[in-house]
Amino acid sequence: MDLKGRVVRSTGSWYEVELRKNGSRDVIDCRLPGRFRLEEEKTTNPVAVGDYVTISINEDGTGTIDKIHERENYIIRKSTHGKEEYQVLAANVDRGFAVQSIRKPKFKQIFVDRFLVTCEAYEVEPCIIINKMDLADEKDRRRVEYIKDIYEPLGYLVLTTSIYDTDSLQALEEELEGYTSVLVGHSGVGKTSLLNKIDPGIDRPVGEVSSYSEKGIHTTTFAKLLRMENGGYIVDTPGIKELGLVEIEPWELSLFFPEMLEPRQHCKFNNCTHSHEPGCGVIEAVEREEISPERYESYLQILDTLKNN
Repeated sequence: MDLKGRVVRSTGSWYEVELRKNGSRDVIDCRLPGRFRLEEEKTTNPVAVGDYVTISINEDGTGTIDKIHERENYIIRKSTHGKEEYQVLAANVDRGFAVQSIRKPKFKQIFVDRFLVTCEAYEVEPCIIINKMDLADEKDRRRVEYIKDIYEPLGYLVLTTSIYDTDSLQALEEELEGYTSVLVGHSGVGKTSLLNKIDPGIDRPVGEVSSYSEKGIHTTTFAKLLRMENGGYIVDTPGIKELGLVEIEPWELSLFFPEMLEPRQHCKFNNCTHSHEPGCGVIEAVEREEISPERYESYLQILDTLKNN
C-alpha cells in the first residue's frame, strides 16, 4: 500500500518519513532507490527535509521512497564538494530566517544578503534574526539599529533575540507559529539554543564557540524538521560556512534586490549590470543614498562571484 508522508530527517543514506493518520504520527526509516540519484545527478540530496513523498512499506518494516512530489519552493546552496553540484537545505517552507549573532561570531552582512537573494529567487519569505543581544555593547546596539534601518523599509522582518530575554523569545515564537520555517546560519550563532528555549520539548544538542577563532562547533549534524507545540514546524539545519548561489544569472541578480527594481528601469542599457555602466539608474540611486552602500557592496560581491562561476 502506498502512503504519503513528509521527510523529517535525512542522514544521506536513510530518510525518516512522518506519516499522519487519524491524528497519529508514525515515523518510518526509508531508503531511496538509485534511479532518483541518477535523475538528479546535480543534486547531492535528491530528497530533502520537508519534501512530500510516497512510500511503500517493506517486509522488515522499513520503507522505500517511490515518488518525490513536486516542491512548492526550497532553500538551496552550491555544494562545497563539487563545482557543479548543489544541495537543497529544506523544501516546502513558508519562511526562511537568516540567523546571525551580533558577537561570537560577529554579524556578517554578506551572508544575510546572499540568503535573502536565495529566498527571493526561490519564493520563500525571507526574515532576519540577530541573536546574542545580551553580548551587545552600545556600539553593537547602534549597529543593530542601522541594520534595521536598511532592511525593514525593504519589507524584511528583523528580530533581535537573546536566550536571556523572554520578550524577544516570545516575539520569535509568535513569528514561527503556524508556519514551516527554516533557520540558516553559521555554526555558533545560536539557532539551536533559541529553539530549545522557545520549545524545551525540542531538546536539541548545542555546542560552544571557540574563544580563539570565534567560530562555532557543529552540533547539528543533519537537518531535521521539528514540530513545535504552537503548531509550527522548524527545519533546524547544520551550521554552514558558505551560501553559494545556484542557477542565478548575473543579469538577473538585481531582480532579487527589492530596492533596485525601480531604479534599474532607468538604466541606459538593457543589459546593464549596475556595476560600471554610464547612465545606470542603480548607480545613480546609490549616489543619491537611496540604496544602502553596504547592500550595494554586497550586490557587487555577489555579482563578481556569479560572473566567475
